[in-house]
Amino acid sequence: MLDIKVVRNDPEMVKENIRKKFQDSKLPLVDEVVEMDRRYRDAKTRCDTLRGQRNTISKQIGAFMAKGQKDEAEKAKAEVTAMAKELEDLEKLEEELAAEIKKRMMVIPNIIDPSVPVGRDDSENVEVERFGEPAVPDFEVPYHIDIMERLNGVDLDSARRTSGNGFYYLKGDIARLHSAILSYARDFMIDRGFTYYVPPFMIRSDVVTGVMSFAEMENMMYKIEGEDLYLIGTSEHSMIGKFIDQILDEGELPQTLTSYSPCFRKEVGAHGIEERGVYRIHQFEKQEMIVVCKPEDSAQWFVKLYQNTVDFFRSLDIPVRTLECCSGDLADLKVKSLDVEAWSPRQKKYFEVGSCSNLGDAQARRLGIRVRGEKGTYIPHTLNNTVVAPPRMLIAYLENNLQADGSVAIPKPLQMYMGGKAFIK
Repeated sequence: MLDIKVVRNDPEMVKENIRKKFQDSKLPLVDEVVEMDRRYRDAKTRCDTLRGQRNTISKQIGAFMAKGQKDEAEKAKAEVTAMAKELEDLEKLEEELAAEIKKRMMVIPNIIDPSVPVGRDDSENVEVERFGEPAVPDFEVPYHIDIMERLNGVDLDSARRTSGNGFYYLKGDIARLHSAILSYARDFMIDRGFTYYVPPFMIRSDVVTGVMSFAEMENMMYKIEGEDLYLIGTSEHSMIGKFIDQILDEGELPQTLTSYSPCFRKEVGAHGIEERGVYRIHQFEKQEMIVVCKPEDSAQWFVKLYQNTVDFFRSLDIPVRTLECCSGDLADLKVKSLDVEAWSPRQKKYFEVGSCSNLGDAQARRLGIRVRGEKGTYIPHTLNNTVVAPPRMLIAYLENNLQADGSVAIPKPLQMYMGGKAFIK
């Protein structure tokens, strides 16, 4: 959510930002907010004036009564009564206007970073850099589910019977590999100075609306019927929500956290949920990284975060590339976002395995997170990035480590988590 002062002082800049995101239907909201804000401030000023006058006249009533000037006292009381009615009406108007302003401000998109390329959708995202040499072996690379099934590592049919499409059973060495990757990711981030967390897997609605836009919430979150609780779509939700309504000391920044969680997503409107595979699913597990920092430090943290993911995948010898998300592909709260994509030898192309986001002060403003510094309080910036999210990452892993005989090589960093095994056969 933007600072109301930004909309008040430079509405045309806010409108231009909306145009860059190709959300022209939201343009009228800016003028509506400006007009409502003017009325709100007028009402507030009038309320303050009335309260001052009421206090003055109330003191006069006592003086009139002490002097026996009953007529004057009654006239003063009538004035106070009239003021009380006007004050009541104005306070109600203030409340209504504040609610309407917030309603609109919650859907006006955040101001994107000047470096973000302007584009309508993800087809106009821009490749930034490649890491590692993408290779295609001289033998056929099967579909990832076929690889898993040949290794007796997945059961989709049973999952359909128990849960429906978009679910899976992992088993045997593939299940162990899944856990090994998460354990390695945990230790990888701890070694980089991040504090490890296992957060709550459900959050309240005030946290949900603080960490994401309404459109994202509608398409992602599962609601617990009869309770004010939602299943998290990523541990970022719990981890940023951890600071709701808190005032942090500046000396506590940056907060660098890494968290494990299962993730639950409705994936409304997503293509591929009916496919036979584990690329787009309703339930998965993920290791995440989260940073809360000073505003002036968020740009450098953004680079550090996506570099962590690149380094993680390269440590497993998986080629990756980074892709700058264009303006039309950015969620409304994001200032800047970059996807990390892994190489698929079977498809001979890259596919998304993680996303790094700088949200500026949008989440912190919504959640009421502040920092107490030497020059007063201010709102910090928040960032998040995926370390790894199996089983999607398993697709890249299995394809890039498949051997001609059908076995899968286990890189050195994972072998200690796999009981010393060098191959899955």
